[in-house]
Amino acid sequence: MRRSWPIWIGFLFCLVVVLAAVSWISLAALRLDRAEAEARRQEAEAWRKAAWEERIRLALWRIDSALAPFVAQESVRPYFAYSSFLPLARAYGNMFRPRDSGEMLIPSPLLSENLPNIRVYFQFEPDGRLTSPQVPRDGNLRLAVPEHVSGASVERAQQQLARIESLVDRQKLLARLPEHTPEPVEAIISPLFQTVEQRQVQQRQRQLDLENYGRGTVEFNERNQVIRQNTDAMAQGQFAANALNSLLLPPTDVHGVVMTPLWIDGELLLARRITAGGNEYVQGCLLDWSAVKTSLLEMVGDLLPQADLKPVLAGSGDHVDGMLAALPVRLLPGKPTVDGLVGDPPSVSAANSRWPIRLSLAIAWSCMLLAAVAVGLLLWGVVRLSERRASFVSAVTHELRTPLTTFQMYAEMLAEGMVPDPQQQKHYLNTLRAEAARLGHLVENVLAYARLERGRADGRLETVALDRLIEQMEGRLAARAAQGGKELVVQSDHGSGAVRVRVNVSAAEQVLFNLVDNACKYAADVSDKRIHLMLGRNGNAAEVRLRDHGPGLSGTARRHLFCSFGKSAREAAHTAPGVGLGLALSRRLARNMGGDLQFDESVTGGACFVLTLALDR
Repeated sequence: MRRSWPIWIGFLFCLVVVLAAVSWISLAALRLDRAEAEARRQEAEAWRKAAWEERIRLALWRIDSALAPFVAQESVRPYFAYSSFLPLARAYGNMFRPRDSGEMLIPSPLLSENLPNIRVYFQFEPDGRLTSPQVPRDGNLRLAVPEHVSGASVERAQQQLARIESLVDRQKLLARLPEHTPEPVEAIISPLFQTVEQRQVQQRQRQLDLENYGRGTVEFNERNQVIRQNTDAMAQGQFAANALNSLLLPPTDVHGVVMTPLWIDGELLLARRITAGGNEYVQGCLLDWSAVKTSLLEMVGDLLPQADLKPVLAGSGDHVDGMLAALPVRLLPGKPTVDGLVGDPPSVSAANSRWPIRLSLAIAWSCMLLAAVAVGLLLWGVVRLSERRASFVSAVTHELRTPLTTFQMYAEMLAEGMVPDPQQQKHYLNTLRAEAARLGHLVENVLAYARLERGRADGRLETVALDRLIEQMEGRLAARAAQGGKELVVQSDHGSGAVRVRVNVSAAEQVLFNLVDNACKYAADVSDKRIHLMLGRNGNAAEVRLRDHGPGLSGTARRHLFCSFGKSAREAAHTAPGVGLGLALSRRLARNMGGDLQFDESVTGGACFVLTLALDR
């Protein structure tokens, strides 16, 4: 591991660089996504605001367009219509002259007027008396009831007239009305009849007004201009009709035609000054505000379902946002909503729009981390395998050095005749033969492992009885046990030796030989020299158990028991001879022929290995 630290430092450096780069890219992507989401949110918010303002604007125009004819109609009513009966043959300008006896009278159109939004018409005489064309008095009452109006209607009108009398008198009402009738406004010329220069001038002027006063003020003035134009146009038409009917010109001593809406103690009135024959009258009507409000809100219910209309009292300020031009009322649009508008808002959802980029980043990070873990594991496996192979080379080198030294020394001594004693010569020759067998066994294990690594292991299986298999290899196993000063004891459960197994005989022999060889090396100094080879059956498999009476295995040794190249040169020098390849090779040989090799941890007082062999079907 000390030699592998540069590799790990390089890997960690590359990993840190990649993590830093991916982190920077992720943060940049998230910042861009947040900025884009914020831009989309602002765009959607601006769209919603514009759509909501457009709804309010449309509702204001709709309400004022509905009120304009109503206010204009009340403004152009003839001044003499506020009397219950009118002299039929009297000139237009003489309607308020004292009536002569015997004159033919016709009912005023207001006598039987029954509008759903008007409670009563009223007139303050020059002397301050309050009258109404719907409440005829004295002899006019007998003419009106029941010929032209019902008594119940007159009684209701009388009650409403009493309500007006309790609210205001002539002087207070005059104080709230303008002293002069506004001059007629200039008619709006349709763009179809405008020249290019006129349209450009009008557009520049409107744009300048928008910049100086705002959209609310400009549109309020435009709506007010439309109402004034309707009133003036209807007034001119009404005077012309009256003059034609009476074959007279309109009177020059009659002034004041525009109605002014007023709030008085929660009641909405339309009132005007009228000067006729040198006398000043105050005429108007009391509106049913509840009915008017209901009608107007129903009219804009599709645009502003939660809207409300709030009275604007005199002196409440010049703020015109939401103000109606026809009445002193402000439109309260309610909770903003854009449902039902023509067109769709921009596709914006700040929460949902982040999912694609976050999902992509999560996938990228997961892939990168999995790749880093995979590379780390691969690198760890390569380094570990390299170290184990280096340890194996060291162990093999150590294992070869000792017998080669013995070979060289004994061969030189025998060749030069330095061992004259026949017994000593025999001892040296037996030693050389044992070392040669050990080297042969070592080379055989290495070559077998190499064949397994290359996938060239002998996979031929044959069916043989278990006791017959053990008989074929018992001689070699017993010889190896005797060479190590051990005794091989073969034991068989009742009938288990007759079971037939599918094995590779040479591979099975090599596995058992390795187990016996390990028992001889690691349990050499114990008093009980027996090595038990026990045959048995466990369910659908045959078992061959090999147990010694040595010191057993520690927990650390058990964890690395079947690892290949598990012994270093230092361990090889201080433990029993071997390179740590026998058990790993034995397990792979056992599994290659359909069986397995396991260490039985339940056995105490020695080591016990279990070779499992597949039964013949």
